[in-house]
Amino acid sequence: MDLFEYQGKQYFARYGIAVSAGGVALTVDQAVAQAESAKYPVVIKAQVQVGGRGKA
Repeated sequence: MDLFEYQGKQYFARYGIAVSAGGVALTVDQAVAQAESAKYPVVIKAQVQVGGRGKA
């Protein structure tokens, strides 16, 4: 199963496992809007698919 990290966090949250707050932005404007709503400072992280045996 290949998932992006945010998708894995959604599965965890669905089953009551605590995850940190976050969001996904596809444009710069979306990223700015999310950062402003979260209050600064924020961290921006690229998403990569994960899965398999320890390989990203």
